[in-house]
Amino acid sequence: ESRTNFINFKKLNVVAAASSSAFKANFPPSFSFFYPISIMSSYKNLDGTFKVESANCKYTKDSIISDYSYDTTVVEGNTVKPQTTKMQFKTERNVGKTGVMLVGLGGNNGCTCVAGAIANKLGLTWETKEGIQKANYWGSLLMASTVKLGHDNQGNSVYTPMSNMLPLLNPNDIVWGGWDINGTNLGDAMKRSKVLDYELQTKLYPYMKDITPLPSIYFPDFIAANQGERADNILTGTKQEQMEQIRKDIKDFKAKNGLDQVILLWTANTERFSAVEEGVNDTAENILSSIEMGEAEVSASTVFAVASILEGCTFINGSPQNTFVPGVIELARQKKVFIAGDDFKSGQTKMKSVMVDFLVSAGIKPVSIVSYNHLGNNDGKNLSAPSQFRSKEISKSNVVDDMVASNRILFEEDEHPDHVVVIKYVPYVGDSKRAMDEYTSEIFMGGKNTIVMHNTCEDSLLATPLIYDLVILGELCARVQVKREGETEWESFHPVLSLLSYMLKAPLVPNGAPVVNALFTQRCAVVNLMRACLGLAPDNHMTLEHRFESTLAKLSSESEHANKKMRLS
Repeated sequence: ESRTNFINFKKLNVVAAASSSAFKANFPPSFSFFYPISIMSSYKNLDGTFKVESANCKYTKDSIISDYSYDTTVVEGNTVKPQTTKMQFKTERNVGKTGVMLVGLGGNNGCTCVAGAIANKLGLTWETKEGIQKANYWGSLLMASTVKLGHDNQGNSVYTPMSNMLPLLNPNDIVWGGWDINGTNLGDAMKRSKVLDYELQTKLYPYMKDITPLPSIYFPDFIAANQGERADNILTGTKQEQMEQIRKDIKDFKAKNGLDQVILLWTANTERFSAVEEGVNDTAENILSSIEMGEAEVSASTVFAVASILEGCTFINGSPQNTFVPGVIELARQKKVFIAGDDFKSGQTKMKSVMVDFLVSAGIKPVSIVSYNHLGNNDGKNLSAPSQFRSKEISKSNVVDDMVASNRILFEEDEHPDHVVVIKYVPYVGDSKRAMDEYTSEIFMGGKNTIVMHNTCEDSLLATPLIYDLVILGELCARVQVKREGETEWESFHPVLSLLSYMLKAPLVPNGAPVVNALFTQRCAVVNLMRACLGLAPDNHMTLEHRFESTLAKLSSESEHANKKMRLS
């Protein structure tokens, strides 16, 4: 207790009194005095742009080129071997003019996404019952979070916005468009969704009312029957003709707006799973032939994905269905076009990927995970149908697998926690989804531990920043190439963009790659890739400079020297 008090005295600049004999006389002879080396500030922030000064990082007019040592550890039986791969990263600095076409433009996510970008671009403010609110990108990993860049000479950690690390696409600069099976203009769609505050809707309406969705593909067999009443803006003709129209829409949108690139993102209704059938959707050739022949098991989202790939546009799937059947993945690889999915990870599942990672990493064995949701928006209405719910159930259920498999002390080879997911449609709650989870775990000496969590999720306000992140990171990946030591050709990322996994419930990964769901592992992958592009080592939390007397004394000396210079100035 006395030592704690002296640290507090230090903060109040009165610890010097402890050196006086008069002060010490107030304490018994056996009392031990503790003099801390230094109390330093922990964090500093670097908001402006920065430049890396290193032989490992070179800036040219067009690119950032870095030399990087990729250190890994190979385990062969009982032998562990450190391994280093020398490589170069090249990142194009120019972010071209980018358009994003949303499938489901008039839905809650779609209209909120466009409204949010407009509100931020205009710097809008509006009155709420809590006071004045200003437009922001909170909830976006890339626009609203910071990363540790390093530390200063006094040992303070220096953080910078993640958007500051590399040249990134700004949502304010995106040209938005897309399709919807409902033809309501985005101003009225925004009002219908009831997601944003009323005064903000009023300010945005003049900018939203003239944006109307293009006619979309509607295959009733793949979504709930209750969506039929909304379907008044649909394409007709064969599946081949509809795909050709989507391709034309992409070309026209790109030309009309003078775009360098277009990214497509599915934020429309969850579809039922497509049956993967030999001769239908198992190869690139077969999927193209099946669309031409109008095969029943080709979904609308798959038609959009194929159209996007054929136009050389990245396609991202924000819903849980199996849009990327084997034939689509093969086509993307053939055309060297990026695809990413599946299903936005915004609320309950994101918390689950944190909680289970914590439990298993702490040596606690989760044996039962029960998750319940109810929501009242159109997503909930569509998910009330069994086939569509099954798609969502699959994407939500697999999120704990990699974390469980990482600890064979707790779990046998084929052992898994009981895991149940329930979703109910309750119209009254609208976009304000309720998620309730119960985690039951086995602890020390046969004990039991139960954690119960209630999470009220503003569904579209959590999902919309993920759309921005998926687009921004997907665009960055198109500008990054790597070249290993001894190679002459630059190589781009694999067409299956697993780096986007942080934002997705059921990450799509290349064949032969592991699926990673642990949230902080996914985030570290993004941060450390950015560091690699600058020739910086991966961030670690060893902080050896704070672990030894010698280094702490040096930091303390430098801190006192810096403070003295500040006082003299």
